Amino acid sequence: MRMIFVNLPVKDIARSREFFAALGFSFNDAFSDDHAAHVVIEENIGVMLLTEERFKDFINGPVADADAGTEVLVCLSADSRKEVDDLLSRALAAGAEPWKPVTDEGPMYGASFRDIDGHVWEVMYMDMEAMAASMSADKDAARAPAGA
Repeated sequence: MRMIFVNLPVKDIARSREFFAALGFSFNDAFSDDHAAHVVIEENIGVMLLTEERFKDFINGPVADADAGTEVLVCLSADSRKEVDDLLSRALAAGAEPWKPVTDEGPMYGASFRDIDGHVWEVMYMDMEAMAASMSADKDAARAPAGA
């Protein structure tokens, strides 16, 4: 079984734990301490929040300044438009800042925010049935003879 861990530097572990708990995520305390917090996104997906000092142990060079530029774009899928809106509302209430306007492109609907350390998060719902129907219609149109 493959797993993915996104590692992000944070300024204050306790404050970051509060933020992600407010979004509804849980933590794996077996991988957490005073310098790290393992946020459980799903069974095989985790985010390791590391104090900037601890984060430096894993990288070469300086820690990127998320307030000066976008160093990562983390996108989470959602099961519905409502889930997108709910997560965005919880994030903003917990101290996040809006990032880009809500995206509403038919079968794709998403929102984004910057967390309390400046990392950008997107939440995206994709109506797979509508996307498949749209792609099928596009293929049919491309195959139609000119002037049909």
